[in-house]
Amino acid sequence: MNKKNILLICGGGASEHEISLISAKYIKSQLEKINKYNIFYVEMTKDGTRKDERGCVVELRKGGILFEAQIQKETQLHFAIPCFHGPPGETGQIQSVFEMMKLAYLGCGPEASALCFNKISTKLWFNALNIPNSPFLFIDQINNENKLKSENFLETEKKIFVKSSSQGSSLGCYFVKNKSDLEMAIKHAFELSPYVLIEKCIEGRELEMAVYEYEGKVIATNPGEIIAPNQFYDFDQKYSKTSKAITNVEAKGLETKDIIIMKELAIKAFTSLKLRHLSRIDFFLNQNGSIYINEINTFPGMTPISMFPKMMESNEHNFTKFLESIIDNNIE
Repeated sequence: MNKKNILLICGGGASEHEISLISAKYIKSQLEKINKYNIFYVEMTKDGTRKDERGCVVELRKGGILFEAQIQKETQLHFAIPCFHGPPGETGQIQSVFEMMKLAYLGCGPEASALCFNKISTKLWFNALNIPNSPFLFIDQINNENKLKSENFLETEKKIFVKSSSQGSSLGCYFVKNKSDLEMAIKHAFELSPYVLIEKCIEGRELEMAVYEYEGKVIATNPGEIIAPNQFYDFDQKYSKTSKAITNVEAKGLETKDIIIMKELAIKAFTSLKLRHLSRIDFFLNQNGSIYINEINTFPGMTPISMFPKMMESNEHNFTKFLESIIDNNIE
């Protein structure tokens, strides 16, 4: 049997570049277990150059061709795995390239990726679908009208988050409870995105679910839980080796009815927003027992401490088999 050629592309140059490389290493190890693919590992460096594992420059060309410049070799690709956290993967840009190349790939399409990476558009869709999410407003610029709106929102809600609309891993995210800190938080958030989301701080438990397609069905796992000692799961808490955050692959002490509601909401969000193959959907469960969807991650982390593959395995679904099934079905 001729081995199929799989492109594993990662990096991207954004704030989560190094995390993307760690995730790609894990995915590569899973593909090697299958032992029926030729894996072409490509890093998109911080200056936009594409390089293979030897450091040689490569190009993606129309028709799904990988061109190795140094040896003038063309390889027909059969499938691509865009392992990016943030741009250009979760923003939908690389998927648009694959669509034009007519190259099958893992994960959500361009529109769903872009929609979910923007926190504001995601919440607008949640509202349209009657999916509960935290109270919010958004602003498109700093002016007196928006300043007053933001101050009134803080006065009403007491504790809020100010967030850049299109950033991942809690970057551009600021916890505010004092009016004196609000203006600077908004200013910093605008430095990273053209729009700023201002939302109520939900005090309670932070839960997350792996949602994925497996053997023709959309599956939502039982919720896992992140417990951060400072009550804010920021970039360092997620990825630092000194992080004190606790992760439970299955959250403890949840009521069955709450698990059922979260699974229903997760599957509704996955199907309605036209997600594909895999995602991680995050929730809040507040102190009064109310459930809110927080956000959707269309390409979850695959690092040694990441929850997505662990939750899938805990749900008795093998991650390696999942990858093989998606690849083979899409190549066909």
